[in-house]
Amino acid sequence: MSVEITWWGHATATVEDSGTRLLTDPLFVRRLAHLRRRRGAVPDGRATVADAVLISHLHADHLHLPSLARLAPGTRLIVPRGAPAALPGLRRTAAAHDLPVTELSAGDKTEVGAVTVRAVRAAHDGRRLPYGPHRVPALGYVMRGAATTYFAGDTGLFDEMADEVGACDVALLPVGGWGPFLGHGHLDARRAAEAAARLAPRDAVPVHYGTYWPIGMDAVRPHEFHAPGQEFVRQSALVAPEVTVHRLEHGASVRLAAGR
Repeated sequence: MSVEITWWGHATATVEDSGTRLLTDPLFVRRLAHLRRRRGAVPDGRATVADAVLISHLHADHLHLPSLARLAPGTRLIVPRGAPAALPGLRRTAAAHDLPVTELSAGDKTEVGAVTVRAVRAAHDGRRLPYGPHRVPALGYVMRGAATTYFAGDTGLFDEMADEVGACDVALLPVGGWGPFLGHGHLDARRAAEAAARLAPRDAVPVHYGTYWPIGMDAVRPHEFHAPGQEFVRQSALVAPEVTVHRLEHGASVRLAAGR
C-alpha cells in the first residue's frame, strides 16, 4: 500500500490514500487580486477530482470560492467550524454547486472513504481579511488511511504541535509565502525544518512557496520567491536528517510507501 502526493502549487495538493482522494486548499487561478501565478500551469481538471476538500482557513488564497465552484457536484467540503456563518459566499457556493459541508473544530474527526480526517490547531489568523472581524480558528488536518499524512495549512511553530499532530508518516509543510515578507503565523524554511524535526515524519513535502507573487514586485527580495524549497531541503538536512524531503515541481507527484 502507498500514499500519493501531488502538489499543484501554493497550498493545493492531492493526497490519495486507500482509494480516497483528498484535496487541500484549492486555488485554480492565474491571478488572485494583486497576486499573479509565476510558476506552474493553472491546475487542470485532474486537480478538481476529489472525494473531499480540506479547507484550512478563510484567507482568500486558501478558501477561494471560484475554485470551489469547479468541483464536481457532491464533493464534500471540510471546513473550520463557523466558516459558513462567517462567509455567506461559502454557503451560497456550496448550495449552488451541491457541495455538502462538514464543519470541524480542532480535535474533531470525520470519515472520508477509508480515511479518517482529524482537525488540529494551527497558529494562524483565521479571519477573512480584509472584510470583517469574524474570527474562525485556522486548522491543519491529519489524514489517517494506510499512511498518516499531516497537512499544516498555514501555521507558525507552537509548543504543542508535535503532541497535537501525533505520529505521522508524511508532513506537507508550508515553507514560504506569496510576498517578500512573511508575517506572524507562518513558517519559513528554517522554522519548517524545525517543525519537521519536532514531528519526525518519515517524509516531508514543502508547499506554499514559489507559485504566486505580487504584481510589480519582481525585484523585491526575489529570493523569497525562488529559494524556500531548496532552503528547506538544506535546513532539514541539518536539523532533521532522518526526514526524507521531496521537493516537487508544480503538478508533480510522489508515491510513498505507507506505514512506518
